[in-house]
Amino acid sequence: MARVYVALICLALIGALSHSTLGASEPSPAAPTAAAAKKKAVSEYRAAVIARAKVWQPTDVASMDVKTGPPAPGPFATGETITCTYLDVKLGGKTPKFACTNDDNPHLKIKYGGDNGEVFGEVLSSRLLWALGFGADHMYSVRVVCRGCPSSFNGVDRNGQESVFDPAAVERKMPGAAFRPDDGWSWEELDLVDERAGGATRAERDALKLLAVFIQHTDSKSSQQRLICLDDTDGDKQAHASGKAPMPCDRPFMLIQDGGVTFGRANRFNRDTRGSANLKEWSRTPVWQDANSCIGNLPKSATGTLDDPAISEEGRRFLADLLTQLSDAQIQDLFAAARVTLRLRDPGDAKSGFGTIDEWVAAFKQKRDEIVQRRCTS
Repeated sequence: MARVYVALICLALIGALSHSTLGASEPSPAAPTAAAAKKKAVSEYRAAVIARAKVWQPTDVASMDVKTGPPAPGPFATGETITCTYLDVKLGGKTPKFACTNDDNPHLKIKYGGDNGEVFGEVLSSRLLWALGFGADHMYSVRVVCRGCPSSFNGVDRNGQESVFDPAAVERKMPGAAFRPDDGWSWEELDLVDERAGGATRAERDALKLLAVFIQHTDSKSSQQRLICLDDTDGDKQAHASGKAPMPCDRPFMLIQDGGVTFGRANRFNRDTRGSANLKEWSRTPVWQDANSCIGNLPKSATGTLDDPAISEEGRRFLADLLTQLSDAQIQDLFAAARVTLRLRDPGDAKSGFGTIDEWVAAFKQKRDEIVQRRCTS
């Protein structure tokens, strides 16, 4: 009998403890409500900022020095030699790259390798976007002498202490503070821009979509585009970082920030060989899906967010007008600035030989004609 009483007492104690434990672990009803409200407020503020965003700035295209590129801050000449010391900093993405520093630049981001198509594609895309008035980071084709770079980078060894990387591309960010907490944007979000709220017009937005088709911007995941605030100040950044104020953004701007996988052919897995500075593929890839529609020929990749966009007539006209303002000399300078003559016509075929600037220019003009001659009336 005593054993029965002991068993009953134990069961009672276990039940009490279980009830107490469950009660203690239950979250306060107010906690998720407050978190949800904060998340909703952040989402609504971001949407309001995007609604006012611009994607293009008025630009005198014919006067743009395409070969020299953006004048500030701190430009580099095409083929200029940069000497710097390796920084052991982890950089995102899979393409070969490293960070280094010198007396003039505390942090340089370098992409390198003649078999790395992004070295060419990112200079081409950023220089064209900039010349037409769309946002882009400033990319320059250079030669880099790196002190202390790991031998695994396969640079050309010099005196056992320095490695030479040529060709290479160095990056300068477009001026403006990255929007926080998330500065990436998908192409679906571009449709949230509202001209009535002060944002970009439909013509400007569709022109940007069509330009993405033109350059075959296949790797269009959110992190490849950036939302910046052109008006931000150091004080604004500090207030936002401390959590005391939402990030002020009177002049939001949306841009393509990584156009390395361009000037080739869009492909599902963003393959560099096919998608980056591939003259053979780019020259034979039509701008439009078919002979009559105004659906851009840009199937999205596995990570992409832009998929065969429909283009309005006002968007087509807008981009056609910008492209036709480029002179033959400017188009030649575009490809000279990227040093495309160091890239195989077909990077997947070692026997294809190196493409010439004239061949790249001819492909550019043919694709421009496809845009100029189309009419999007439906």
